[in-house]
Amino acid sequence: MLPHQIELLSPARTADIGIEAVNHGADAVYIGGPSFGARTSADNSVQDIARLARHAHRFGSRIYVTVNTILRDDELGPASKLIRQLYDAGADALIVQDMGLLELDLPPIQLHASTQTDIRTVEKAVFLQNAGLSKLVLARELTLPQIRAIYEALDEQRCIVEFFIHGALCVAYSGQCYVSHAHTGRSANRGDCSQACRLPYEVKDSQGRIVAHDKHVLSMKDNNQSGNLRALIDAGARSFKIEGRYKDLGYVKNITAHYRRLFDEILEERPELGRASSGRATFSFTPDPDQNFNREFTDYFVNGRQDDIGAFDTPKNPGRAIGFVTQVGPHWVELQCDDEATVIHNGDGLCYLDLHRELVGLQINRAEPAGAPGRFRVFPKDAIEGLRHLKRGTVVNRNRDMNWVRALEKKSAERRIGVWMKLSRSADGLRLDLTDEDGHAAHAELACALEPARDASQAHDKLREALGRLGDTLFTPIDIALDFSEPWFVPASLLNPLRREAVAALEAARAKAFRRLPRGVAVEPPAPYPEDTLTYLANVFNHKARAFYEKHGVKVIASAYESHEETGEVSLMITKHCVRFSLSLCPKQAKGVTGVQGTVRAEPLTITHNNEKLTLRFDCKPCEMHVVGKIKPSVMKAAASSPVTFHRTRPTARGAH
Repeated sequence: MLPHQIELLSPARTADIGIEAVNHGADAVYIGGPSFGARTSADNSVQDIARLARHAHRFGSRIYVTVNTILRDDELGPASKLIRQLYDAGADALIVQDMGLLELDLPPIQLHASTQTDIRTVEKAVFLQNAGLSKLVLARELTLPQIRAIYEALDEQRCIVEFFIHGALCVAYSGQCYVSHAHTGRSANRGDCSQACRLPYEVKDSQGRIVAHDKHVLSMKDNNQSGNLRALIDAGARSFKIEGRYKDLGYVKNITAHYRRLFDEILEERPELGRASSGRATFSFTPDPDQNFNREFTDYFVNGRQDDIGAFDTPKNPGRAIGFVTQVGPHWVELQCDDEATVIHNGDGLCYLDLHRELVGLQINRAEPAGAPGRFRVFPKDAIEGLRHLKRGTVVNRNRDMNWVRALEKKSAERRIGVWMKLSRSADGLRLDLTDEDGHAAHAELACALEPARDASQAHDKLREALGRLGDTLFTPIDIALDFSEPWFVPASLLNPLRREAVAALEAARAKAFRRLPRGVAVEPPAPYPEDTLTYLANVFNHKARAFYEKHGVKVIASAYESHEETGEVSLMITKHCVRFSLSLCPKQAKGVTGVQGTVRAEPLTITHNNEKLTLRFDCKPCEMHVVGKIKPSVMKAAASSPVTFHRTRPTARGAH
């Protein structure tokens, strides 16, 4: 993509979801292949990716495939083979974490640095550009000035800045979380996170006093940058990524359409910016991010540290308030909606917070009007006695609207490329010229005898109407010109095949003009890595990754945490989120407060869930929190039964992959 182009990048769990993302306006789609993508259970065959790429390329949209796990030595060969297959299938780029891939003999496919590479500094961003990466997915914790600093340090002709704008937030810096592996053996860096951050914890201070009980203190609200898009563009971001390779079809349709509308408004305002793909999407629904699963929204750190970024009460979807309970019966609940026009449907999902502020679900089997406007009697799926603390006056939210769900199960968008059409006489009959909005042109000719129109006043209107019937093609007419000196009658039996042939020729011209993204070129001699020592935090898990860093000047290289060489207490998670700050226990918050200043210190806290204890340590200078713990003996025992060989030195040619 070019430096002035704005790319909306949508997720796809499956190829069919990816096709709908394209139809709803995505300039690019990212999707997992059959293996090595950082989302287990979100795999797709090479054949399905080829099918998705064919559809996307018709609009000039791109397909990026995630190969963003860290790889064992025995996986390098299969990964290399897969990448060749993905390239042959039409994939436009790979999203990678493991730098060992750069040492393999890869096809000339473009490489993008995954958010798992933890890009927070100008120095690391410039290094990755110089190593041949063409797009950098920056850490979600960065502020606008930090994003701008990275953008200004890069060569925009070689490297693009990408930023997450919507979806679930990992509390840790991506690629810097090992809690899952330490406790369960499931590695987040290998696509199998157990999501310990969504669990409830008891928080104690250094004296053993309970600071918080059963709070989800590591669970973040969901990312929503809808209000910051112009500022992010000004900061240098050009690719805007929606999280969600586990999400369903309705989510991808809705959120893609939501941001497509917002970006289209910006592109109308700012002609110096351009689209990254072709065509316009129109929708049969009004996009609304609140309709999908969310933990409420935050813009995180983009505008600096915020007070309210955590979803501490529940990691579930609280939905939006719709009314309150008026009566509770033996098998039913009566509700009064705040808006009398609201309709509750069979199958809707409702919920409320009980007296402990825990979210209780209230799934509806049947809903009936109850007389007064906006009043409904609902019959829950579960027994009334199991609905804790439900009583008159309880505020009720709706977190699933079946009417909305059903609407998005149907066709909900069309994407069309504008085309200028001109019909004229040729030496033997008719010629139809088509030129699309990207400047691609094609024509078709038909040998035929023409008759003068009987009704000259309507002849041209009828011709334009017939030519404009582009049906299920990619195209929609911008203008239809008739280059005739006199009105002619052209029957549909002649016009229809002429139009079909011209459209097919234009599609062929577009396909012929499509160009694959160029592979970035690493600078020579190899650029030095910003540090000469790497700890387990660098996630070096194979001999090719080791060779990569050695080539770039690193002297000491520790193995990845998954190699089990760190058996003592270490930082299992590093995060910009601070529990002390969120609980109003930050020394900086206390500064200047009479009677409090000097009494609050950044002493460690402990968090416990089901006897799993972790220590929170606070590094106040960079304003970061470390979640400290050690690997469980059961994980070490399980690993010992199937050991992984980690090569400390480059193997001989015979052992190399």
